[in-house]
Amino acid sequence: MQKTYYPKPDEITRDWYLVDANGQNLGRLATRIAAILLGKTKPDFTPGVDNGDFVVVINAKKVRVTGNKLDEKIYYRHSNYPSGLKEITLRDQLKKFPERVIHLAVWGMLPHNRYGRKLIKKLKVYAGPEHPHEAQQPKPLA
Repeated sequence: MQKTYYPKPDEITRDWYLVDANGQNLGRLATRIAAILLGKTKPDFTPGVDNGDFVVVINAKKVRVTGNKLDEKIYYRHSNYPSGLKEITLRDQLKKFPERVIHLAVWGMLPHNRYGRKLIKKLKVYAGPEHPHEAQQPKPLA
């Protein structure tokens, strides 16, 4: 009988990855980022254990989508007041808040519980090419 390996907190190493979203497809990019955050790219992956890496995404405003999603995909939010439902199209969201587009796409691929809320904090998204994480020496993601 083989025992399940459970990584200890001092055995987990966290790397930083730099992802350039320029010209990349939104869904495929979000899938790769979610796999890195979950730690599925590591050989010691264990479900439910936070052994994923940090991800820094730059050029979020230059992400691509296929089809008519720019005008047909709608993001909803609510102000918690009566008749407070707000909606915005993907095209307008990319103009105003391009970070939210990638953030919400990745959040949809993570577990919606305490574990997922812990993982999403390791995602840093920036609209332009500059980011304040040079001290961590992020590796470019191929």
